[in-house]
Amino acid sequence: QVQLVESGGGLVQAGGSLRLTCAVSGAALTADAMGWYRQHPGKQRELVATISSAGSTDYADSVKGRFTIATEGAKNTVALQMNSLKPEDTAVYYCNAEFRVTGTGSFDYWGQGTQVTVSS
Repeated sequence: QVQLVESGGGLVQAGGSLRLTCAVSGAALTADAMGWYRQHPGKQRELVATISSAGSTDYADSVKGRFTIATEGAKNTVALQMNSLKPEDTAVYYCNAEFRVTGTGSFDYWGQGTQVTVSS
């Protein structure tokens, strides 16, 4: 059974930094893409940053220049370094892993979410 385990959320003052990590367990394949999404109260989940297995990255405009997504040494492990945090970054952050199986389709898995709170 594929599971995503997130860590690193917490409370930080504006201008501070946090680092989120996500590790996938139970997957025989390497994820084709992994990413972080966030959800503000009462709003839809939105993309924060993604990274493909080839290393291509994509960021939401609101976090460009402040957040960096990168793979870690272990397979299917990704980190999100968040610097210069702002109160509007406060949200629940979710890790996502996408697996594409030729002839079958795409499979998405989600972590349970980790709370990030930025105080002003």
